Amino acid sequence: MKKLEEYVRSIPDFPEKGIIFRDVTSVLQDADGLHLAINEMDKCLEGIDYDVVVGPESRGFIFGVPIAYNNHKAFVPVRKKGKLPCETISCDYDLEYGKATIEMHKDSIKPGQKVVIIDDLIATGGTTEAIIKLVEELGGVVVKVVFLMELKGLKGREKLNGYDVDAVIQYEGN
Repeated sequence: MKKLEEYVRSIPDFPEKGIIFRDVTSVLQDADGLHLAINEMDKCLEGIDYDVVVGPESRGFIFGVPIAYNNHKAFVPVRKKGKLPCETISCDYDLEYGKATIEMHKDSIKPGQKVVIIDDLIATGGTTEAIIKLVEELGGVVVKVVFLMELKGLKGREKLNGYDVDAVIQYEGN
């Protein structure tokens, strides 16, 4: 079997010149790549005591649900504003060109629950920082954050200072 990094397609000059886009779809489209990605992310949770997995749409769902399933844990989705049917809490955060809002159901995390956040990529860290605020607003405790890939040049990990953060693959640039 290939190394996980070999399943990630790198696309130069996308979405603009000088950027190397790290394409997770090439991992998902290969059965071995997907299996390896889930297993490697799951290994980051060895020895971690937690109650629930939280993941943002859409790729946090793709990686978070199988990890929750493998470990017999609940999964809580974080969605874009207006997509959840029950009462929600929300958090605004900055994007490169504007703002976005994410939401969670108000009853999705119980006070004191230990939470793991799973997503495909950490770039600037804004989405994950917003998720942490939502979890903590509901009384949850974030015990681990796991990403498939990290773009170290964008320094997103700095926004998550004080949290246990892991990335299976780390790229030096942005």
